[in-house]
Amino acid sequence: MSSDVSKTKDLDRILRSGLAGGVAACVAKSVVAPLDRVKILFQASNPDYSKYAGSWSGAYRAGTRIYHESGVRGLFQGHSATLLRIFPYAAIKFMAYDEIHYILMPTRNDETNVLRFTAGALSGMTSVCFTYPLELARVRMAFRTTASPDALRPSFLGALRKIYHESASIPHGQKTAPLFEQFPFLKFYRGFTATMIGMIPYAGMSFLAWGYLRARFLPKDKLKAASPGADLIIGAVSGAAGQTVSYPFEVIRRRMQVGGITRPDRWLGWKETVMAIYRAGGLGGFYVGLSIGYLKIVPMSAVTFAVWEGGSVY
Repeated sequence: MSSDVSKTKDLDRILRSGLAGGVAACVAKSVVAPLDRVKILFQASNPDYSKYAGSWSGAYRAGTRIYHESGVRGLFQGHSATLLRIFPYAAIKFMAYDEIHYILMPTRNDETNVLRFTAGALSGMTSVCFTYPLELARVRMAFRTTASPDALRPSFLGALRKIYHESASIPHGQKTAPLFEQFPFLKFYRGFTATMIGMIPYAGMSFLAWGYLRARFLPKDKLKAASPGADLIIGAVSGAAGQTVSYPFEVIRRRMQVGGITRPDRWLGWKETVMAIYRAGGLGGFYVGLSIGYLKIVPMSAVTFAVWEGGSVY
């Protein structure tokens, strides 16, 4: 009987954590959606907006241009796909983190920075595996501009259909072309390897910072009574830390994700993408849009972590 009650409580805790994380991420993403749109255009080196990259004023001018050309809807282009992706992504990530954290660190005395990083990285990678095609679709929608050949406002289903029907020849010398011909669904995984590798430092560092700062500044007897303000600050710092260490991977994956648009005849690989970024902007090219990234990730992470923590407790 006690075993059944324990399992019920564990399931309730897991579901509550997932629901809190999913709702928190949707709220936070909605707040920063216009910044996310501009950042994607910069990262993917959209030819209509690359001239604005590199400064705060450029980001403002890019946002103003989007507004004048497409109105408020233009600033939220791709947001429907973002919400469809972010709820399951965040729900799975936080549920996985809670479970992995409990397995690796059943008590607070078992917590170490290595284990915190490991739990965060594994939870992030788990969520990516389940939701990546949705991420690709929302990036494609955000990348489209009024100057694009198909300038009609993109739809989520339209983006999925376009990805599915793309052709992608494999560079000379490789023998894997039949794989993509036989399994078209692989087109929904452009940039997947860069995303998975980048998720390790991003989610790992974010949860490491979250766990370490709460353990450092919130004594054991006050942990459950932490104020929302404290959780907001710690969440903001955690998000900024994760963004800093993983940002070059984010730029690489954005370029690979829009490869079907910019180079429809090619399947962009790691070496080609990295070299293209470096030739265009040197080392700074791997950090284009980082200032916007901070402006976006700090409030988003603050809200996400704080709402998740509050929802998990209550």
